[in-house]
Amino acid sequence: MTQQTQSVFDFEAKNLRGETVKLSDYRGKVLLVVNTASACAFTPQYRALEDLYRRYGGQGLVVLGFPCNQFGEQEPGSAQEIGQFCDARFNVTFPLFDKVDVNGAQAIPLFQFLKQQAPGLLGSRAIKWNFTKFLVGRDGRVLHRYAPLVPPQLLARRIRKLLA
Repeated sequence: MTQQTQSVFDFEAKNLRGETVKLSDYRGKVLLVVNTASACAFTPQYRALEDLYRRYGGQGLVVLGFPCNQFGEQEPGSAQEIGQFCDARFNVTFPLFDKVDVNGAQAIPLFQFLKQQAPGLLGSRAIKWNFTKFLVGRDGRVLHRYAPLVPPQLLARRIRKLLA
């Protein structure tokens, strides 16, 4: 597979139950891929992410949450604990995946690809903190990277355009 033809849909990841999910299952959807954590100052963004998912899911938006413990060890729990926390605290219904590394030698291929396709500030590839968001078009192309400080609700206008 060549670099030019590769898309987000070429990857797979394990969900919280340990099952392999092919991202090609989401072909034709607009994706918002987010590295998450349960004990972060940005953790309340789960609420806004869930709101986007509930509001636009029927039109083709899917939020994909990837818990990560690389930033201040703010996601120390097991997959089961992460799922229970997200359900109890934020009623999360969007797909959550097993805890992953997003930086370094152990970064999962999906996040290596996302960072390559949408570098951060000044071309930086590294993800700086939890709740970095990647917006992916229906064709699997990475369209934009948003810093943790950008609240998910500010993406609604752009998401609506992509869903139209």
